[in-house]
Amino acid sequence: MFSVDKMHFEISERKMILRVFDVIFVFGSLFAIGNIFDFDYFVSSTNNLYWMLILGVYINLFGTIFEMYNLQVASNQFQVLKSTILTVSTTVLVYLLTPIYSPTLPSKRIQIVLFYIVVFLALFFWRMFYVSFLASTRFLQNAVLICDNEQVEELVSGLVNIDPHYKIIAFVNADAPEDETVEYPYFKKIKQDKLFSFVKQNSISEIVIASQKTDGITADLYQQLLHLLESGTIIREYTQVYESKTQRIPVHYMSRDFYRFFPFSRSNHNKLYLIAARIFEISTSVLGLCVGLLLLPFILIGNAIGNRGKLFYTQERVGKDGVVFKILKFRTMVRNAESNGAVFTTTNDSRVTAFGKFLRKTRIDEFPQFINILKGDMAVIGPRPERPFFVKEIAEIMPFYETRHIIKPGLTGWAQVNYAYGATIDDSLIKLQYDLYYIKHRSIFLDLNIAFKTITTVLFYRGQ
Repeated sequence: MFSVDKMHFEISERKMILRVFDVIFVFGSLFAIGNIFDFDYFVSSTNNLYWMLILGVYINLFGTIFEMYNLQVASNQFQVLKSTILTVSTTVLVYLLTPIYSPTLPSKRIQIVLFYIVVFLALFFWRMFYVSFLASTRFLQNAVLICDNEQVEELVSGLVNIDPHYKIIAFVNADAPEDETVEYPYFKKIKQDKLFSFVKQNSISEIVIASQKTDGITADLYQQLLHLLESGTIIREYTQVYESKTQRIPVHYMSRDFYRFFPFSRSNHNKLYLIAARIFEISTSVLGLCVGLLLLPFILIGNAIGNRGKLFYTQERVGKDGVVFKILKFRTMVRNAESNGAVFTTTNDSRVTAFGKFLRKTRIDEFPQFINILKGDMAVIGPRPERPFFVKEIAEIMPFYETRHIIKPGLTGWAQVNYAYGATIDDSLIKLQYDLYYIKHRSIFLDLNIAFKTITTVLFYRGQ
């Protein structure tokens, strides 16, 4: 019997639900209004498959740019309103002004206003329904963790605040005597022989195995897991769950046995992909430099007033295969900013000038790096290049850090669009997890995802 209490959706499933029903609600509303009130523009839009396809693409495209499919945004009423207004305004404007690919503009301008209102209300009310119903706690996914006692808090904290619908409510200790009494405030410890009954009584949807000691999985525990698997309970390894929920590689859990996670993406050696990526890099760089030249007069004025010094600066960075190159940027800091030695740039860094802050927020300071991309030192998308001093310092205490150098560094990357500016070693660890995820899953689709998120970063003035 179907039970709502046991129902849950994975992150990818919720995003797909949002994308599909955005289009369904808009098309359904346009069709209904067009036929009930006999508005020609509505009828022509919904009766032509080609035009409907274009409108659906626009909704998903601009919805991606304005974060309609960010689950944190989609679960907040105010953020939903903001994103819906931006998405609908851009979608309707571009759709109305797209020649051939959309219907001829209506003779009565009131239909344009009504077209906007219908699309907005359709998306807004559907999203309010999602916030109130599909994003509610009734779709909470409860899980049980099987791990070593010494790792339990670290492993649970690694998944906290990533997916609000996913919660580890209990764990089975796989390495200590059954009579050991250790209490944890946020999750329950259950005995190995009680696992099957606990799962059945508490609507557990998933069991996560994180024990790295094979002798911790006793014969009795193995039999229970086998019976649970046969009865439909999902059993996954911790690294699989962590990757799917966080879109990062769990470096803190892996120690140095990263061979378990190879091979990395085939795209790293796929000739066709690399050629296509290089063509994209060259064309993007040429376009970026043209835009930079148009902005140059304003940048020169701003630099003369706000920076009072050299416009450009160069700095050594580590590139592919550990080769050091000179990166080119617009200067954003005061002169002699590192007279006391190299340090991480921090949020609200006092060394950054007022005009430099504007350049960083808008990412204009990075326009000269298109020259580095044309030279082949960098790519458009990849791990951000770090300075040799910091690479040496971080690599000594952090496993896998130099794995970032198996591909070219990028102007933007998976870590840049998912995490704030790294100001500490701990920040570098999190960004490394994102970088390794990109290297492992590198593909055209992931590159497009990063490109859209980069556009969002610029539009919402989120640069550092």
